[in-house]
Amino acid sequence: MALDPVDEAVDGQWADLLSPARRRLIRDTGLAAGALALAGLATPVRAGDAVTGAADAGKNYAEPPHKPGESPWGYETYKQPTPRPAGIRPHEPSLPAAPRAYTDIKSYHAHIYFDEDSYQKAALIRRWSAERFLVELGDWNTQPRGPHTTPSFYFGFGTELFPKVVPWLQLNSLGLTILIHPNTVDPRADHLYYALWVNRSQPVNAFDWPTLEQRKELTVEQIYPNTKPHIALET
Repeated sequence: MALDPVDEAVDGQWADLLSPARRRLIRDTGLAAGALALAGLATPVRAGDAVTGAADAGKNYAEPPHKPGESPWGYETYKQPTPRPAGIRPHEPSLPAAPRAYTDIKSYHAHIYFDEDSYQKAALIRRWSAERFLVELGDWNTQPRGPHTTPSFYFGFGTELFPKVVPWLQLNSLGLTILIHPNTVDPRADHLYYALWVNRSQPVNAFDWPTLEQRKELTVEQIYPNTKPHIALET
């Protein structure tokens, strides 16, 4: 099905909405990563030494304090042992005694990602979905929101629709990236480890989400369908 002709005014409006947000995200992500990287790497400087530590032009982080003309990282980095990061995957400390029950999945979310060049495709998928499926359709997110690092919209659906919705999205993605994840008591793992991807995967920012062990309430997000499907699904 051919897309509608491009409306330059609408196209420009979406570009204005989306592009600045993506630039800010790239900038802020770089700053945060730089700060984390430097937190444990600053090199002590002897009293009386002239030091520098300001952000250099073209860099998005501040170097550790160091004497002019010397490496800010010192000259012993080759001796550093290789550290093992703390585990962040669910149930990592030991192998599970038994597999989880598939009934732990109460529903699903489908997140459709787009940008200023592909928003018309997203709008078409959104309309087609609402016309054919009884789902909970969310608002447009024209900026990164939650763990999603690009603009998106989502719809939630019950487990009984999985055999129809997922194949339908696979065949009607129009080339867009789509994240499909289950809803269990562990939202962090749902997005990072239990997810399915249609087309290319992309980063999911779940850095500050609590693990299952850190969650205070083991509740599952509920789905409340809000569409009125009126077109029979093509078979």
